[in-house]
Amino acid sequence: MSELKPVYTLRVTSIADIARFAATMLTLGQPVYLLHFKHNNKHYYGILAIFHDYFNLNGVPIFYYYEGEEVGKYVLVKVDETGEQVVFSDKTRTGWISIPVVSLYEKPDFIKL
Repeated sequence: MSELKPVYTLRVTSIADIARFAATMLTLGQPVYLLHFKHNNKHYYGILAIFHDYFNLNGVPIFYYYEGEEVGKYVLVKVDETGEQVVFSDKTRTGWISIPVVSLYEKPDFIKL
C-alpha cells in the first residue's frame, strides 16, 4: 500500500468559522463531526472536506482547522435574533445544533501543520 499524501490545510480565525461550516453540512443531511488532537501542547479542531472536481482532479482533500485552548465533547451553535453563539460543551443543549468532537490520540500523519 502506498503512503497517504498529506491533505491541504487551511487555518481559520475562530471556532465559529468551523462551526458554521459544519452546521451548514448538518442541515443538508450530512453526518458531521470535528476532529480534535493535541500537538506541541496546542489543541487543534478541524473538519475534513473534499473540494470536488478541481480542474483535472476528482477531489482535493482539505483540513480546515482552528487552533485554540478550549476543550469539550461538543461544539454547540445557536443562531437567533440576538445573533450567533458558538460554545464548547460537555453535553448537548435543547435548541442548539450539536456538533460532536472526536478526540484522536495523536495528530494523524497525513495532516501537516
